[in-house]
Amino acid sequence: MRLLVVEDEDAIAGPLVEGLQREGFAVERAATGEAALAAEAPDLVLLDLRLPDLDGLEVCRRLRERSRVPIIVVSARGEEVDRVVGLELGADDYVVKPFGLRELIARIKAVLRRAEPAPASGATRVADLEVDTRARRATLNGTDVALTPKEFDLLALLFADPGAAVSRERIFEEVWGTRWYGSPKTIDVHVAALRRKLGDPGWIETVRGVGFRLRAG
Repeated sequence: MRLLVVEDEDAIAGPLVEGLQREGFAVERAATGEAALAAEAPDLVLLDLRLPDLDGLEVCRRLRERSRVPIIVVSARGEEVDRVVGLELGADDYVVKPFGLRELIARIKAVLRRAEPAPASGATRVADLEVDTRARRATLNGTDVALTPKEFDLLALLFADPGAAVSRERIFEEVWGTRWYGSPKTIDVHVAALRRKLGDPGWIETVRGVGFRLRAG
């Protein structure tokens, strides 16, 4: 399993790389945003936001435009707006410094598990919208819908039972994992992005006081 650590501070990157290597990961380090974008595609990216050349959020956006590689933002910027923007741009998780190595490894494993394709074919169709959980592919009227990993996971969860209300708590548990109950805006941001990409906000209905449901047909 290859990890790319994007961190410009040697005092942070050194111990982090060593700790990850002790856990059996193959680790490459990039000290700048440009170096991260030029690196060979890894299995997962640990991305700091404060880089000397590019803002880490810009690096996240560019990585997500060309790849579905899992991205965990690791940053001292812990304000809610930073978390929301990072997740909206396609990050799979957001860890605030300082953090424990064990927590970080648990999050890495959780993100990698969610990124694994389902073992059996799971194509589901509702009207003109189809979701294939094995291929991690969504199509609308036969055209691919470009989704981030989190957007796909959210859509797949709602597709599992069209018309049924899915609570915010369950969405956090199954899409974000580790029973992390973050800001409600995190889910709202992803729902808004899904509605925009599907071209019709009616696909995903809000269930007041509960959560969301996929239109049954």
